[in-house]
Amino acid sequence: MRVLESVTATRFVVPLREGGSLPGLVEADDLGTYVVKFTGAGQGRKVLVAEVIVGELARRLDIPTPRLAVVDLPSAIARYEADEEVQDLLNASPRHNLGVDFLPGSFGYDGSRPPGAVDAGSVLWLDAFTANVDRTWANPNLLVWHGRTWAIDHGAALWFHHSWPSRPPDAARFAGQPFDPSGHVLAAVAQPLTAAHERLAPLVTPEVVREVVALVPSIWIETTSSLPDEDAVRSAYVEHLTARLANPGPWVGAS
Repeated sequence: MRVLESVTATRFVVPLREGGSLPGLVEADDLGTYVVKFTGAGQGRKVLVAEVIVGELARRLDIPTPRLAVVDLPSAIARYEADEEVQDLLNASPRHNLGVDFLPGSFGYDGSRPPGAVDAGSVLWLDAFTANVDRTWANPNLLVWHGRTWAIDHGAALWFHHSWPSRPPDAARFAGQPFDPSGHVLAAVAQPLTAAHERLAPLVTPEVVREVVALVPSIWIETTSSLPDEDAVRSAYVEHLTARLANPGPWVGAS
């Protein structure tokens, strides 16, 4: 079974304070540099789960998205951090964290170099499918790198799992959740959702969904009273996504 690559952090470079979760730039033993999203951040591990599932779906749809890795964070790294807030976060995030490959020289999307209609339609469709409302002009979560538009920060998608601690999974509710594309940062340049759906939906087979869900590290899987073990949690993700794909009317519509 394929798993995410694992690397070990060798140096914490700098915190990135643009987002609410305080990610950080970290160098690793593979000589790579990663934007690391920490397990101890206030947004919780479910955000990391969404990042893996949606990011890996994007990869299978040929949407440019940075490579993901599990970053092992040695406890010694926190000792050399002068900022107490950052030190507390590092101490609260031992071992397995999510690393997003750093794209040197990239810049935030401002609309001056928009992607083509098909590429923009792919991003719009992925966000509609996974119910990601966090790709607006206020927070584009897109980078331009090497002439292409790269999708990043998928943690706001898959909102349904945040309700699992207090209520049983409800795949039908997620399947029927509408999506309003009008506020999406790429709405003006993307092909219609209906056209994107015809092109992309056949690529998201049940096997693909199970494959990307299986990539989530076990340590980030959170069980509940209604989902008592890891297999039950993974199955719930698969059921929600396949149910939504089978019921495109509410989120594809007639756009």
